[in-house]
Amino acid sequence: MTQFKTNLPDGVFAASVTPLKKDFSIDHEALLNHCKWLLANGNNGICFMGTTGEANSFSLQERMNALDYLIEKGMDPQKLLVGTGCCALPDTIALTKHAVSKKVGGVLMLPPFYYKGLTDDGLTHYFKLVIEGVSNPDLKIYLYHFPKMTGVPFTVSFVRNLANLYPDTVVGMKDSSGDWNNMETICREIPGFKLYAGTEKYFLDVIKAKGAGVISATTNLTGSLAAEVYAHRNDNNVDELQTQLTAARLAFEGASFISSVKHVLAHRTQNLDWLNIRPPNSNLTQQQIEELESKLKSIGFKLPIGQ
Repeated sequence: MTQFKTNLPDGVFAASVTPLKKDFSIDHEALLNHCKWLLANGNNGICFMGTTGEANSFSLQERMNALDYLIEKGMDPQKLLVGTGCCALPDTIALTKHAVSKKVGGVLMLPPFYYKGLTDDGLTHYFKLVIEGVSNPDLKIYLYHFPKMTGVPFTVSFVRNLANLYPDTVVGMKDSSGDWNNMETICREIPGFKLYAGTEKYFLDVIKAKGAGVISATTNLTGSLAAEVYAHRNDNNVDELQTQLTAARLAFEGASFISSVKHVLAHRTQNLDWLNIRPPNSNLTQQQIEELESKLKSIGFKLPIGQ
């Protein structure tokens, strides 16, 4: 069995939202405070500049500046999984080189997602060029499998072959497909590969299948409960905790996770700056707000104090 070496912790990761100012620029201080709060409320690590973080709405320089600020202010880089995948090969290399130079725990890499119908050979060549372009033994790539958003899936055979080609570099994956069979197959056919579910619904299933954990938009809010599931993963009563966690996740499904998470943070903290979202994304409609609040009330959801 291949030993995929990585410094990132297993367990619970929040796909962090990105707080913005009214002019839609990144609020670095608020971002730092939110990341600290996430780590203090159940999350073992933070997925930074992923889908929920509105990464593809920001320029390369904005993304690099935000990461620089976090690390300059004392954030542990080994707890950061940084999104670096772009459509253009040079952009992916530039972001990845920068992240690796900051000694982050790993990079989360989308496929080049504009062109569809890509072959496994084409994707393999792309990642080969990224790895050669970064040319750093510290590089640890986590593939970002999100076919609903990208339209470019990572097949099991592609993942297996790429991991076999670069076992010291391609060490894991975030699977946001929502397809449990795909996650289970990856865990079974690539033992030791660090697979994280993209939803709390499959957190316990992934752990039992020898996967690494969960990376989710909603663990911005459910991190404490997810941490309980992880802490009690070998206990007899863990299924009850997982049921509660799944119910919390399901309450957020149906609308944008970015706007839903930011709405709850704004409402629960009485800080309306959380409602700043860079276009083309936008806030929830009144109907969506009412539906979300009704669901959260029905399960007795409460945001941990201190945010």
